[in-house]
Amino acid sequence: MKEITIDPITRLEGHGRIQIFLNEEGNVANAYLQIPELRGFERFCMGRKGEDLPQITPRICGVCPVAHHMASTKALDAAFHVDPPLAAKKLRELMYSGYYVYDHTLHFYFLGSPDFVVGPTAPAAERNILGVINRVGLDVAKEVIKHRAYGQKITAMIGGKATHPVCGLPGGMSKALSEEERREIEKMAESCVKFAQFTLQVFNDVVLKNKQYVDVILSDAYKHRTYYMGQVDENNRVNFYDGKIRVVTPEGREFARWAPVDYLNNVEEHVEEWTYVKLPYLKKVGWKGLVDGPESGIYRVGPLGRLNASEGMATPLAQEEYKRMYETLGGRPVHSTLAFHWARLIELLYAAERTLELSRDKDVTSKDIRNQPGQPGEGVGIVEAPRGTLIHHYALDEDGLAKKVNLIVATVNNAPAICMSIRDAAKGLIKGGVVNDGLLNMVEMAFRAYDPCFGCATHFAVGQMPLEISIYDKNKNLLKVVGR
Repeated sequence: MKEITIDPITRLEGHGRIQIFLNEEGNVANAYLQIPELRGFERFCMGRKGEDLPQITPRICGVCPVAHHMASTKALDAAFHVDPPLAAKKLRELMYSGYYVYDHTLHFYFLGSPDFVVGPTAPAAERNILGVINRVGLDVAKEVIKHRAYGQKITAMIGGKATHPVCGLPGGMSKALSEEERREIEKMAESCVKFAQFTLQVFNDVVLKNKQYVDVILSDAYKHRTYYMGQVDENNRVNFYDGKIRVVTPEGREFARWAPVDYLNNVEEHVEEWTYVKLPYLKKVGWKGLVDGPESGIYRVGPLGRLNASEGMATPLAQEEYKRMYETLGGRPVHSTLAFHWARLIELLYAAERTLELSRDKDVTSKDIRNQPGQPGEGVGIVEAPRGTLIHHYALDEDGLAKKVNLIVATVNNAPAICMSIRDAAKGLIKGGVVNDGLLNMVEMAFRAYDPCFGCATHFAVGQMPLEISIYDKNKNLLKVVGR
């Protein structure tokens, strides 16, 4: 049996490797995504002051900090039994929508688009942001940098910092927004809406008008029939900041709808010995292994998960793009993993529109931005991180110190599906022992569509963790043990 290792995997946040095993015919017997890190944040958050957690947990990752800050703040609202004023909720959502603008822009242009704009089998040295700039031109690159900066500036104006915000408090926000700041955000948001529309046009021209790319998107190598999960408002429209969690079946029927406090009744986690990432599944369906279909409890979150779990977008331009995607790809739900990229751009447009809506809302400049917290207890906070549903669960003692912390991050929710996607892409693409850089990159495209953040999903506690890898043949005979 031949082993192929992709180490490190590229264009993602965090560390990981893919191990592919070929049988005697040169076809893929199995493939594994290994994450050789250990998440430690849950442990060293314990004993800390509850109000410090929104500043500690964003340090898990420099890509996802606003999502962790917001989920943490919402968990403290619940733990201190306080409901923030309406103005504070709108201010939080305004910052969060600006964050989405810069995060989704980052993934499409820097991490995802090299596979399409430059080409999935182009030389590795060209599959990067410089290769994209070479194809689309410097003027487009300037617009990308400008609008990503706009999203960060909105986050900094409201949150205090562009990367690690410090604004969230139990019961509200630490600083009000001035009228001058509101006008500046409105102007930036108007430009972001146009930029999002332009980006969707780029996707249309480069990807959707290329039959070869469309065939790859719709191919069985990148398809899984799973459940889908996302946060929705009272009308079942996508909502990043607040709402109920809705789960639909592989056929698109509503399977469950629950409030954040009920997450443990709906989600369970499975453990495998070959990875430090836990593998969540729907508790009421059960763990059946890395298989898809309605009998398996595996579900997907993130842009495609949210759109599949919803019944539409809450802003007009994004809603038109939502309808166009499903009309083009054959209706809801869409099971093609690479459609995550299209869904992400629809969300980019929604985030820009929502930023503009909120920037024009008179409540965002209100000074009534905090209610007094009550006695400490237990609380759950959920937001939709750009990569999917993010859960923070805290139990505080009578002194307000954390005695229990549980985090289920977006990439963890997607972990079982990512493992299946890598395995099935490898099986569908590698035949007869023919392996080259282009094919291996197309295997990586299977995880890259999820925009995974393994810095969030797992994290070193102290230094490097001991690691032992056992290599078996197809008959489960131990061939070799490698350790450090």
